[in-house]
Amino acid sequence: MLLPGGRVRLFDRYLAGQLLIYFGFFSLVLVAVYWVNRAIGLFDRLIAGGSSLLTFLEFTALALPNVIYAVLPISALVAALYGLNRFSADSEMVVAQTTGLSPWRLARPIVMFGAVVAILVSLLGHVLVPASRAELAERSREVTEDVTGRLLKAGEFLHPGTGVTVYVREITPQGELLGLFLQDRRSEATRTSYTAERAVLVRAAGGTRLVMFDGMAQTLQTADQSLVTTTFEDFAYDLAGLTGTSGTRRPDARELSTPVLLRADRATQDLTGDDAAKLRFEGHARFAEAIFAFGLPLLALGFLMLGGYSRLGLWRQILGAVTAAIVLKMLANAAENTARGDGELWWITYVPPLLTLVLGAGLVWRDTRGPRILRPRGTA
Repeated sequence: MLLPGGRVRLFDRYLAGQLLIYFGFFSLVLVAVYWVNRAIGLFDRLIAGGSSLLTFLEFTALALPNVIYAVLPISALVAALYGLNRFSADSEMVVAQTTGLSPWRLARPIVMFGAVVAILVSLLGHVLVPASRAELAERSREVTEDVTGRLLKAGEFLHPGTGVTVYVREITPQGELLGLFLQDRRSEATRTSYTAERAVLVRAAGGTRLVMFDGMAQTLQTADQSLVTTTFEDFAYDLAGLTGTSGTRRPDARELSTPVLLRADRATQDLTGDDAAKLRFEGHARFAEAIFAFGLPLLALGFLMLGGYSRLGLWRQILGAVTAAIVLKMLANAAENTARGDGELWWITYVPPLLTLVLGAGLVWRDTRGPRILRPRGTA
């Protein structure tokens, strides 16, 4: 008996809807796990560096698009495997097949689900991830160069940079630093210690400067252990060197738009410091990732349709699908190394995702050549 067209469409919406629900659940779980691992290190680095909780939340929000982009293909595969295995265990897929739905017809809601995932991955890869990466890099540079928060702590020995120690006895409501001690050990040849009655932080075009008043500088020459002492009424100490960064920042290729990456002109190469092969790969990889995410649910269906009905589930077929996905991802990594090294081989970026589609479609086609093996054994 064949299902009427309206009921077939209802089945498509039902199956695709269930897969989207599972997809949302597994995406939340994977994003949470991935985010916790990254947030611990980020929290320690920002809070210990004197940044506020609001800055930590801002950095977390900017990092989320990249985290979501990384886990969506995995979530799509897990959701498809879980959902289809559950439908098989509950005999819903058996009922659908006995009503006359062919394997290709059963694949339609899977393709719909894969298309939704591919659209989400494309939106993230082409728009949200580059924008969030650029903003995150800029905010990271600002926080790194802003040593004010790391200096405005009274009664503590602070280390705003490698080889630099700062102590402030008291901070006035106006922001003056009273009883300042600063030691600079960054040079192998000299060790300089500054003391000042008071100091203020001044922002200038070249960065933040510490202006000290009524103080003394003691410089130790490490070669001959000689000490040079200098007194001053006022002295400006450049804090930009504490961050270890230069005034200009090279943007990462992943921060640029896809058309700019695919063009890979000389101006973009000079801006990023990357060659044309790497730039083109980054642009094509965004399309390839969407194709890969689109093909994984179809791959899951193809493997699960190879197994017979069992109350214990289709764990062998699930293991086969997971193994195939891992192998394909390893091939994608190998293709990445090849495409990054030779700009003429950009097309190899698409080989693993297209192979995912071909393998999934081939397994579904394989089921059309034999019996409906999702039926319980022994049924006619």
